[in-house]
Amino acid sequence: MENKITLVQKEMMQALKDKNTARKEALSMLLSALKAKAKDKRADLTEQEENEVILKEIKQTTETLESCPKDRTEIIDSCKERIAILSEFAPKQMSEDEIKEVIKSVLAELNIENPTTKDKGLIMKQLMPKVSGKADGGMVNRLVGTFLS
Repeated sequence: MENKITLVQKEMMQALKDKNTARKEALSMLLSALKAKAKDKRADLTEQEENEVILKEIKQTTETLESCPKDRTEIIDSCKERIAILSEFAPKQMSEDEIKEVIKSVLAELNIENPTTKDKGLIMKQLMPKVSGKADGGMVNRLVGTFLS
């Protein structure tokens, strides 16, 4: 399986050929972020590390979008397009039901039948490595809260 850097480079070259400037720019920024992370690490990135970089880029663009004044439609449109392009390379996100199943399995592993707020830290510590990069941390935190008594 090819790594994300190779894949993004291929897609960027295709965007250049297609004269799709917005796509080329979004992929160029993603490629730079991936290469910078690999350079800092001084080794090839793992799939999880690649996904973390992609999700971070999506999160930063989403924050830009959310803080943008409503009358700046060109920035809003640009951010939405960039998020759509970056999402093509992002890992599939888990649904709420899938996350709840992982939470149940973690509770079973920890032998916790009636979790309380005191158990939350322990549950999160076990849970996050299993859903990292595949689920939004805020949603995971909220769903764990629904299990607490």
